[in-house]
Amino acid sequence: MKLDPIRLKTPLTAEMVKTLKAGDNVLLSGELFTARDATHKRLLEAISRGEKLPISLKDRVIYYTGPTPAPPGHPVGSCGPTTSSRMDRFTPPLLARGLRAMIGKGGRSRQVLEAIKNFSSVYFVATGGAGALLSQYVKEASLIAYSDLGSEAIYCLRVVEFPIIVGIDSSGGSIVTIRD
Repeated sequence: MKLDPIRLKTPLTAEMVKTLKAGDNVLLSGELFTARDATHKRLLEAISRGEKLPISLKDRVIYYTGPTPAPPGHPVGSCGPTTSSRMDRFTPPLLARGLRAMIGKGGRSRQVLEAIKNFSSVYFVATGGAGALLSQYVKEASLIAYSDLGSEAIYCLRVVEFPIIVGIDSSGGSIVTIRD
């Protein structure tokens, strides 16, 4: 675990995430895609029908958040992490299609831990309850898909030095609870 923050830019490659260890502090810059439960369900339905996804998952990061409406002069409102375990059943198929990292809060299932190892991915945790603070690192936001889902639609957030911690590294090291 490194105490000084590691600065990373998206897209993230397998080689990049393999250098990270559970507990490392990271400042992430670049593009994140937002997605919560309803979006994950739609993505998997599209995959099962053989449809093209509205975003490329290759080497991308999904942030489990639903940004609130933007106040005047800001790209988004509060955008704190949601409980990641709600996405566990959707995660392995998305990792298999190239998703490189996820950001959320809380523990994950053993199945997700194994998929992270198998696909050289990483799970980052963000501070829960700090959505207003985290929104300050978002410099731009744009709606990408599923607008009918409101805050649960897919947004592309451009972030600068977004503060996160490696929760599960690509070799299976973890600082979060792993459930069977």
